[in-house]
Amino acid sequence: MSKRILFSSLIGAVALGGVAAGGLALASAPAEPTLENGSARYVAPSDGGAGSFTYTVDVSDDSGIRDLKVLAWPASSKLDPTEAELGSAESAKCQSASDETTRCTYTLKVTKREAAELAKGTWYVSALATAEDGDSTFVPRAATFDVTH
Repeated sequence: MSKRILFSSLIGAVALGGVAAGGLALASAPAEPTLENGSARYVAPSDGGAGSFTYTVDVSDDSGIRDLKVLAWPASSKLDPTEAELGSAESAKCQSASDETTRCTYTLKVTKREAAELAKGTWYVSALATAEDGDSTFVPRAATFDVTH
């Protein structure tokens, strides 16, 4: 084999290796947390006991999930929570479902008295997920549910 063909082959292999390494670097670049399969549910209190509001979501990140903050608010309030405001909201309880996915559930008990004061109609859930590496994702309307009396 001539040196020219060998040199061309080596240049091609190096170029191909660089493209492959670049692709791996892009594929393994840190990503922000993702929220999937979220659902919210409101159950009105009954004579038998308190009602509840529950929000459940699967949160994924390659570094793991540190925290999920949750805020439920009535659409009629015209409230539009920001990421900064959600920082002081209550945290959901999270349990690891796999290496990268955590199932988080936020539950709030609602008494009859509290339920009577809740605005009827559509409510939204805002969520702020924070990963172990510090990345975060804010979802202003992560879920919707209805409050009835």
